Amino acid sequence: MNDRYQRILASLVQEYIEQGEPVSSAWIAEHSPLGLSPATVRNILVRLEEQGLLRQPHTSAGRIPTDSGYRLYVDALLASRRRQKDISDIATRLRRAGTVEDLLENASHELSRASHQIAFALAPANPQVRLQQINFAPLDGNRVLVIVVAAGGHVTHRVIETDDECTITTLLQAANYVNTQFRGLTLQEARTAIVQRMREERMLYDELMTRALRVAQSGLESAEPAETLHVQGASFLFEGFADDSMDRQRTLDTLRVLFRMIEEKHQLVDLLTRSIEASGVTVVIGSEHSSPDLRPFSLVASTFQDGGRSGTIGVIGPTRMRYQRAISVVDGVSQAVNRLLEGQ
Repeated sequence: MNDRYQRILASLVQEYIEQGEPVSSAWIAEHSPLGLSPATVRNILVRLEEQGLLRQPHTSAGRIPTDSGYRLYVDALLASRRRQKDISDIATRLRRAGTVEDLLENASHELSRASHQIAFALAPANPQVRLQQINFAPLDGNRVLVIVVAAGGHVTHRVIETDDECTITTLLQAANYVNTQFRGLTLQEARTAIVQRMREERMLYDELMTRALRVAQSGLESAEPAETLHVQGASFLFEGFADDSMDRQRTLDTLRVLFRMIEEKHQLVDLLTRSIEASGVTVVIGSEHSSPDLRPFSLVASTFQDGGRSGTIGVIGPTRMRYQRAISVVDGVSQAVNRLLEGQ
């Protein structure tokens, strides 16, 4: 595409993002600095439509960008942008966090506030997380609720199935033994130590203790370190779709999909893991998502490093999002998070 076509496309995309209405050739001719007539602009729009970059919702309407049109526009933004040199204000706001968990919670809030989109921060699983306390609670039948508190206050809940129905006495003994003997070890170290204790011949004479250790082993196996996802700003979705050209029912269906994904966080984790393959800012637009349910949405994300492990922060919203602002905000917060984690 020559420069004229690119500028016409960018002008149309920007106006559609701001107003949410199809853009006419007359409007572009009037507001473009190129000094072109409406007829010339109309011919250019026809060519862009033939290339699959624009479409007409109705015969008599103006044109709106397709996902391919957004992609060309976003690629131009990414190629021409300059990284923020001064991120001290962002770093100052994020520095109030006491732990890495707090830092990422603050980062997701900062992203949502600045972009007016749903924001997320995905912390990588930490294999070195250390056991602070474990508790067991009996449920119906042979099911037991396992509550693991790791250093830093991170809490996980899991339900496990045991071979036999466990009494409260067995579960208390299991929790007390683990907390006394293995507090401060990583979860992997604690599991290994329990297996070793079970192999010791003297333990076999105490059936109650053996059963307690089996419960403890199963509980720690279920508490495998996992990614932690922080999400903020779900209410902004309604703003993003309220003036969109989609009909009301389709809008509600679209929002329902994303809200379900937020509630079942593993789905959003899977999306982020599949989408983010490289460092730096990544933008996934509409139909580029592998899942049809996600095609009304775009994702702007960036990676950060935490002790050699990669995490992800970013925003997700309708394809008609303000990409320039989203890219700038995500890039700035990502730099600030990296700086704070490096200095921690």
